[in-house]
Amino acid sequence: MTVYVIAQIKFTREERYRRYQARFADVFRQFTARLLVADEKPKVLDGEWTRDKVVVMQFPDEPEAMRFLDSPAYQEISKDRIAGAEVLSLLVKGLPSPL
Repeated sequence: MTVYVIAQIKFTREERYRRYQARFADVFRQFTARLLVADEKPKVLDGEWTRDKVVVMQFPDEPEAMRFLDSPAYQEISKDRIAGAEVLSLLVKGLPSPL
């Protein structure tokens, strides 16, 4: 079942986050995944949003998502993400395909 990782990001040390961002694509392309959204100016339609960026990644299944997130390469670049931003992230399951 398709899963999505949704991250809401608040920059705290933007230079560190930008370093993570510059290295992200080289790591991400090693996995079966798609980057669907990376928006630093989303339009708020309802409620209050206090973050700076939203990211949505698509994976064919949860094991592939976890293989990416737990990989040594991602863990290494994530040091800059952790140092440069507060992140709220979710792993959500997609709906089953219609018959």
